[in-house]
Amino acid sequence: MDGERLFCGTALAERIERADAQFVAACADATRLRLGGGPGFTRSLAGGVATFAEPDSPFTKVAGLGFAGLPGSAELDEVEAAFAELGAPVQVELSQLAEAGTGAFFTARGYRLESYENVLGRRLERGSFPGDVRACRDDELETWLSAVAEATAVPDEQGLPSHEDFPRELLVNALRDMAGVRRYLAERDGEFAGGASFRVTDGIAQFSGAATLPAHRRRGVQTALLRARLAAAAEAGCDLAVVTTQPGSKSQQNVQRQGFDLLYARAILVKGTSATSSSGADRRQAS
Repeated sequence: MDGERLFCGTALAERIERADAQFVAACADATRLRLGGGPGFTRSLAGGVATFAEPDSPFTKVAGLGFAGLPGSAELDEVEAAFAELGAPVQVELSQLAEAGTGAFFTARGYRLESYENVLGRRLERGSFPGDVRACRDDELETWLSAVAEATAVPDEQGLPSHEDFPRELLVNALRDMAGVRRYLAERDGEFAGGASFRVTDGIAQFSGAATLPAHRRRGVQTALLRARLAAAAEAGCDLAVVTTQPGSKSQQNVQRQGFDLLYARAILVKGTSATSSSGADRRQAS
């Protein structure tokens, strides 16, 4: 922490990436549980995790590595073979602050740079909870999933376009499988306007699954959802909130207005091809 701004060195980046790997692994496990088992896997890889949840899932990837040395060639051979056996590309999300040489290691093995995503964060303090946002009740889960998937399927045009195009059913399942999250909804004039969630991992509030229905955009819905989660995360004892956005997006602009600082970028490196992606993967609107 540095004055009024949040400075991110390698130690903080490692903490965030470790929490992200835990989140991804938990979500992949939830997917396989929903499917009653199956051919998926979760494997440790060089301080991170390699997961296969289901075909073309946003939780089928490699996350969190780059801070515990390079993967062994034989170890990575096994991971690549496991993905290939299931017909999936290998997608690596690599922090800009990972150990030097990690990116070159992957590109030398045939991985191509497909896109970037930005990781932003801010310290937490007690705040008020907006009156137009509330926790999602258990009996509202299906409505929340359907509405957030519908909103996510119509992305904002500001900033770089997302490089994934998920079918609606896959989006709903991915939102359902976000393990351990707390879900919130915002209303306008008695209507569902938007939803969002966060998960607590080792004192980090990981903001995810946020979207506003097109008819309610530019009405302060995302700001209200952000403030609600900031207040709830502080109440839960978190010291840090983290969010991932598309570079230059409206979501990034919204979170920066709420005091988030740009901490680092992740490079999306891919080997192989996917049915859902012509150019790579950004898994979420995450503000």
